[in-house]
Amino acid sequence: MKLASLKEGGRDGTLVVVSRDLTQAVTAVHIAPTLQAALDDWANVAPRLNALSESLNAAQVVGAFALDVAALASPLPRAYEFVDGSAYLPHVERVRRARGAEVPASFYTDPLMYQATSAGFLGPRDPVVVPSEDFGIDLEAEVIVVTDDVPMGVTPAQASEHIQLVGLVNDISLRGLIPGELAKGFGFLQSKPRSALSPVLATPDELGEAWKDDKLHLPMRTWLNGQWFGEADCGVDMQFSFAQLVAHVARTRPLTAGTIVGSGTIANQDTGKGASCLAEQRTVETLRDGKPSTPFLKFGDRLRIEVTDERGASIFGAIEQTVTPLKA
Repeated sequence: MKLASLKEGGRDGTLVVVSRDLTQAVTAVHIAPTLQAALDDWANVAPRLNALSESLNAAQVVGAFALDVAALASPLPRAYEFVDGSAYLPHVERVRRARGAEVPASFYTDPLMYQATSAGFLGPRDPVVVPSEDFGIDLEAEVIVVTDDVPMGVTPAQASEHIQLVGLVNDISLRGLIPGELAKGFGFLQSKPRSALSPVLATPDELGEAWKDDKLHLPMRTWLNGQWFGEADCGVDMQFSFAQLVAHVARTRPLTAGTIVGSGTIANQDTGKGASCLAEQRTVETLRDGKPSTPFLKFGDRLRIEVTDERGASIFGAIEQTVTPLKA
């Protein structure tokens, strides 16, 4: 099944079930008022939501309406926790090689992860608002999963059973602010504003053969100002599966239902597939030409992030955003 949240109904939105082809929706407030409420009682709520989904896809539900993506908030307008990884090591390898550094051996066995911003997520059509172009505005196209309650100390095999939803995120980064923050030795803060989630999240079984070994095996397609930018394969070159990432986070603490876990920027060894962030493209250019030629995002730039199936049908809907200045 596929789930989304309308902007109406308060800070956490209103839960809706969305048809497989993303054209129809029906409110699910009689089952759970919000997606967070559904995740809080997932074992009991999910079968009822699934039954509603089956009825919707069979055109047998009363109250269905045409889906308007502009009316959607993030599926989780706010989350208790968002932890992001860097599971695609080709990206890490290239960035470090560009500055003459080696990749530590531990990076291949111990996931890189950090605590990300979760107090609010942008809707899939909301603008990216930034105070200054000088901050080095960058998109990052990633896959995310959402868990139910995860006990502390789970194994990857056990963690796999707690992955309940899959989707996309545009994890905006302000590259100009990152070096100074990391130099303090305390991690990201101002360099990581709010991210945007895909219009809908899907259960793993909805993805069929595209969800295998706790990875999404489809291309991540990105466009900038209507021009193709990349289609890196999400299932290739992912060093750590989502089950491994979830288990890594839960090593010393339980995870609350509604925890979002990100893959990090999708990147392949094959640079012919393009990139999923500007920093990646700039690194490729630096290694090839000695300097980057692709600029970071400017005000007015438009971006699109989407995953489609083998027939070209959108799975999660597209994230479509415009970079906008902060108004005084």
